[in-house]
Amino acid sequence: MAIQHAVLALLARGPSYGYELKGAFEAAVGPQWGPLNIGHLYQILDRLSRDDLVIAERQAQPVKPDRVVYEITAAGRSELDRWLAEPSPRSGGFRDDFFLKVTAAARAGVPDTVRAVLGNQRGHLMRELRNLDGLRRRADDPVVRLLLSAATRHVEADLAFVDDAEAALLTDGGATLATLAARPSSGGASADPGLGAARAGSDPGAVVVPPATTTAPTTPDPGEEPADPGPARQAG
Repeated sequence: MAIQHAVLALLARGPSYGYELKGAFEAAVGPQWGPLNIGHLYQILDRLSRDDLVIAERQAQPVKPDRVVYEITAAGRSELDRWLAEPSPRSGGFRDDFFLKVTAAARAGVPDTVRAVLGNQRGHLMRELRNLDGLRRRADDPVVRLLLSAATRHVEADLAFVDDAEAALLTDGGATLATLAARPSSGGASADPGLGAARAGSDPGAVVVPPATTTAPTTPDPGEEPADPGPARQAG
């Protein structure tokens, strides 16, 4: 998730330096986020500086090494205001590893496999709920408590999906799973009428080459925070 705007919001309160910003960020968003990698934070600060959204000033210290202090610019405040005025789409869309597990297990057609996948996920989510509840009870900051409550609602929604999957796939004696397992894949070359026509040609030895697709390479965004399960992912 991009956090450069959160860094701008912290700097809007006054100049700061790397480790102070790290501590302020972690205190602001709460323990469910997990620790902010200091190396990643400096990458973000370098990018903000290159984009003229912050300015960096090196300050000498009597004993310790020089410290770099960052200050938001007018352009940085404008960018922060723009970001705050926009709605926030889901950064990852609706792609989820567990969705893929349910898909794979269901199309395999084995009830025990589906039951194990759903049961394992339910146990994991219940542990997350207990951990989040403990963190929320210990939180003093009202915004942190609010964010922990939001995280709890996300987990509760995931649990509801597990219940929905169980009802849809396991309550009819395996009939739905058997149908899914017997159903041919809708993908592949057979779904392309052009390829079907090519196969129907006069040369039985011809090699049919599907149309090539190209995917633009993606470049990692220095503003993307690496995935970190954080404290809320550990069993309480």
